[in-house]
Amino acid sequence: MKITRNHLDSAASDNIITPEQADALYDYLKEHSGATPSFTFTHVLYYFGGLIAIGAMTVFMTLGWEVFGGWGIVSCSMIYAVLGVWLTHRFATDGHPIPAGICATFVIALTPLAIYGLQQGLGIWPDERVYREYHRIIEWHWLYMELGALTVGIIMAWRYRYPFMLMPIAVTLWYLSMDVAVMLTGEHYNVEFRAFISMYCGLLITLLAFWVDIRSRSQADFAFWLYLFGLLAFWGGMTAQDSDSELAKLGYFAVNLLLMAIGVLLTRRVFVVFGALGSCLYLGHLAHDVFKDSWMFPISLTFIGLMMVYGGVQWQKHEKRLSQKARSTLPPSLTRLINSGKQR
Repeated sequence: MKITRNHLDSAASDNIITPEQADALYDYLKEHSGATPSFTFTHVLYYFGGLIAIGAMTVFMTLGWEVFGGWGIVSCSMIYAVLGVWLTHRFATDGHPIPAGICATFVIALTPLAIYGLQQGLGIWPDERVYREYHRIIEWHWLYMELGALTVGIIMAWRYRYPFMLMPIAVTLWYLSMDVAVMLTGEHYNVEFRAFISMYCGLLITLLAFWVDIRSRSQADFAFWLYLFGLLAFWGGMTAQDSDSELAKLGYFAVNLLLMAIGVLLTRRVFVVFGALGSCLYLGHLAHDVFKDSWMFPISLTFIGLMMVYGGVQWQKHEKRLSQKARSTLPPSLTRLINSGKQR
């Protein structure tokens, strides 16, 4: 929950705190808000500038860099990396964690380019593809670049510990899940198998995010990007699988409902978004394929929707008692995770 000046003034008018305490608390929160990402002009400049720099070395890379040759690309990448590490250390020392995290992220994002240049320089690059296709085409030989990026990312994240640094690590894990599927299938293009690999790799990334969440949510939100790309791989792989069985489709719907329930439990909107999308896809399938000639289906669906709204009202009335009872049956680490999410 975001606390504003109006909240503090309202608390003072209700005699919960004094006006002097409201002023002091507001000044304290304002002073310490610089370390937390928020929608301010300063933070927009931070992230917009950082994403431009990161994008220039990744998705916006042009063919012009190929004229430098492999060793030239390595040299340029190392110069940028040294500059990025120096800025990271400088910003961290000066107490600017957000710019420091962005610069550290920039260094991680440079790693695939440096490894590509190294392979070109050593003459072991396997085909005619160029670096700019790394973010557009799935190929098995990107694996070396991805493993290198993961190694550098883990080292940098261990050293500096800024949440935004998990973004390129999560993206790389997502890329890795797709490229591993290509490596295993070879020239034989098997959509079902690739979707299967993506789903289970995404599940592993999501479980990794949950482990990170349990260990670190009291410090900072290190798990967000892992959740996002883990669920993207899991949900995308699950949705891409095709089946003529209505029972399997019902199971898909049940999994999406479970995702929504987990999202509410962990206060993670990303679970709810993917779960809601999948649920809508299943309901669309029922409307257009299974019950396309039934006049009762829209009426039944409307009734179910209204009952869910009523259930939400009843839950709001008894949420505290039911939540406490449910949390009493959970492991202590998971209870702390849920409680920390409720307080955000």
